[in-house]
Amino acid sequence: MDDITVILNVYNRPYSLERQLEAIKNQTIPVKDENVFIWYNKGTAKQSTPKNPNHKIFVCNHNTKFHGRFTAALLARTEYIAMFDDDVIAGNKWFENCLKSIKECNGILGGSGVTIKSKGYWPNIKHGWNGQIRPQVTTRVDLVGHAWFFKQEWAKYMWFEKPVSWDNGEDIMFSYLCQKYGQVNTFVPPHPVEDIEMWSNKDGGVMGSDENATYIHSPTHNSIRDNVCSECINRGWKTVENISL
Repeated sequence: MDDITVILNVYNRPYSLERQLEAIKNQTIPVKDENVFIWYNKGTAKQSTPKNPNHKIFVCNHNTKFHGRFTAALLARTEYIAMFDDDVIAGNKWFENCLKSIKECNGILGGSGVTIKSKGYWPNIKHGWNGQIRPQVTTRVDLVGHAWFFKQEWAKYMWFEKPVSWDNGEDIMFSYLCQKYGQVNTFVPPHPVEDIEMWSNKDGGVMGSDENATYIHSPTHNSIRDNVCSECINRGWKTVENISL
């Protein structure tokens, strides 16, 4: 079937939505207009609404931060979900890349993968568009962020346990829960340096380094992510390097 629902998360970057929608429209694997979901978190910046009346819009009167958008995936009726942070501009072969990879590995895919080296989030090795390693083949990692591609049937696993934190770490929890309850591991598809259109993000992290980036303005960002990793391992997360407490 190969149908895809796209979920975009809107917060305080009003300049990113139309760029993201254009990137979706330019994919080599087309997405139906009615399968584009846009999740608006309450922020301080005035946001534009999409021009296409067929897009489905979810408007929150509060900030659900990172977790809320994962509820929208429960409502999708397609085989696959493609979810993006609001600072990511996908290359036009990203969906094509993901569909090929998911049929090889049957796992969660993302463009910013992390392999942790201890019971916390740091130190780690990053794979993908912003990593020390740009994989040439689909590569297993512990978790992915910034962009996800997964089967809709796995969306339910996100809610099988209460999050360790509601402020951060949704990427860690999703990989942990899918592995624990669905025997689904996490991977990064190829990100060849000679073909940036295969990447999950060809923007080079420009928008992700602005004043809205959580890692910049949140003093607890690092400690929360350390704690989420540690607790997930304690609950049974099997990491690539078999880290235990």
